[in-house]
Amino acid sequence: MTVRTLLRAALAAAATVAACGCAQLPFERFNSPLDPVRDSVEPTQPEQYGVDLQAPEEVRKLLTEYLDLERFRNAPADAAITDSELERLIRAAPAQARGLLEAEGYFDAQVSVAHVQGLASDRPSVRVSVTLGPRARVVSVSLDGVGEMREAAARGDKTASAELETLRSEWPLKVGSEFRQSAWTQAKTATLARLHSDGYAAAQWQATEARVDASTNAVDVALRIDSGPLFHLGAIHIEGLSRYDEQSVLRLANFRFGDRYNEKLLLDFQERLQKLGLFEGASVELGTDASTAEAAPVWVKVKEASLQQATLGVGYSALTGPRFSAEHTYRQFFSTNSIAHNKFQIGTTQQTWEGDLTSHPLDNLYRDFVSGSGTRLWADGQLLLSWNARLGRTQDTPRIERRYFGEFTHARIDSLVLSQQADAATLNYEWVYRDVDNLLLPTQGLTTSAQVSIGHAQGRQTVLGDSLQEAHGPLARLYTRLTWYQPLGNSWYGTARLEAGQVIVHSAIEVPDTLLFHAGGDDSVRGYAARTLGPTFAGVTTGARSLLTTSVEVARPISPNYPAYWWAAFVDAGDSADRFNELQMALGYGVGLRWRSPVGPLRMDLAYGQQVHQVRFHFSVGITF
Repeated sequence: MTVRTLLRAALAAAATVAACGCAQLPFERFNSPLDPVRDSVEPTQPEQYGVDLQAPEEVRKLLTEYLDLERFRNAPADAAITDSELERLIRAAPAQARGLLEAEGYFDAQVSVAHVQGLASDRPSVRVSVTLGPRARVVSVSLDGVGEMREAAARGDKTASAELETLRSEWPLKVGSEFRQSAWTQAKTATLARLHSDGYAAAQWQATEARVDASTNAVDVALRIDSGPLFHLGAIHIEGLSRYDEQSVLRLANFRFGDRYNEKLLLDFQERLQKLGLFEGASVELGTDASTAEAAPVWVKVKEASLQQATLGVGYSALTGPRFSAEHTYRQFFSTNSIAHNKFQIGTTQQTWEGDLTSHPLDNLYRDFVSGSGTRLWADGQLLLSWNARLGRTQDTPRIERRYFGEFTHARIDSLVLSQQADAATLNYEWVYRDVDNLLLPTQGLTTSAQVSIGHAQGRQTVLGDSLQEAHGPLARLYTRLTWYQPLGNSWYGTARLEAGQVIVHSAIEVPDTLLFHAGGDDSVRGYAARTLGPTFAGVTTGARSLLTTSVEVARPISPNYPAYWWAAFVDAGDSADRFNELQMALGYGVGLRWRSPVGPLRMDLAYGQQVHQVRFHFSVGITF
């Protein structure tokens, strides 16, 4: 007896009840017992008859929701169940219940239904007794193929042979597994999806059979899959493009004409289009007509973003307090293939401007850019005025982002006792590696950021009104940040971070503050205000040439009903200093709440700074790479 036969039997039982047992019920109120959406009859009056369901806990919900004898005892007054209809429901119930239980793998279940006395004196009562017996298990699995993959394997093609063997070894419903209809369906769907995503886009099941021996509760599984032809990528066809250059789309494709189809290639292409900044939406699909498998068309559909866009916003951060922001984007700057972006932020302690002009994509996923920024920041008794200008090139691949640029930096710091002014010209390389399960909301994987700068610096310092001689010389700067995400089991998740940096320069040479390091704050050491962990001069914290911070955090959802809301506990430690041997690691620890929003995690933390004996609230959005 096959599962298909069992399902037909269950449906036939339901149809019998519908045809002869409930003919007077309103048609729209009677649904298939397999319909999960419209299967309940809302109680609008007391039960017309009582039901005593005696069944194991693991199947009580199934029978309560889908067994007609349970569902129709609360029928409304205009669909009252007559005595003859109740008798027909009782006679049909054992077969219907067994059909439901067989879909859960119980092929030897015993079901009896009988009238009983004493449940209710004013209406008839029925007892349904269920004895499950053992659940059926898979005792053998046979999976073979036909089509191009099987033919290639027979010719000795090692790749095709390995693919066929992988389908067999990773078949989900293995020998010894409990057999359920849902697990059987999911296993077939997952196996077919694996083949679709790895070259055989037209694959389909030629035959699937689960043969059940009810006397031994054994299931023999036999499947045959038709791979169809192996698909290769053909020409790219773009729809929805009118304003922007077609090459801006084509240059983002990380495949060539004739490459073997792989779903991940197209998903990476789609993700780059969505991140480009030119489109509100983008989708990439493969034409799956088997007749075009040698050069299957790739269909790209885009919805262009507006030529210009302006955004106003308000916000708050621990560093700047309340702030107002304004952004403007010009996606085809004066009819050139480049995007101009400017952002202004005005807060009580910080005012900034950031701007860049970035080309549309070039060959090999490169983009040229020129950028600049200016900052006025009042923090920890110091006024920082700084600006920089950059000219360079960036490359963004699926996992790695590279940036090469030359930069000129100027910074001036003034306090009651200290004044510093410095300039630097540097050549820079930045590298970011991401191998995580989700870029916005990672729970497993690793991210790494590294920066290397070499150049020349010069500056002077004034202490209590006495100016020191200006000095200049070579400069090198190194920085890295590693973050590791790991599921810990039982809905627990762990995050660990290590951050280190070093500026290599003669001690007499002043370095722009923006190239120095500061510890403390939301993404550094919680429990301390931003930029407050470091060397001090006359009670003022200054920029440092050495940095080391670390963090360990565990988190889990607050409730299974609200999986986007997590609580967390963490321990941070770190410091910045003029030399590594002068670091004195400050400890901060506490608890927090997380909202895993569609735009990234929102974090609210309450942390205790052990060095300052104070509790501090931290609030941040997004992930720092």
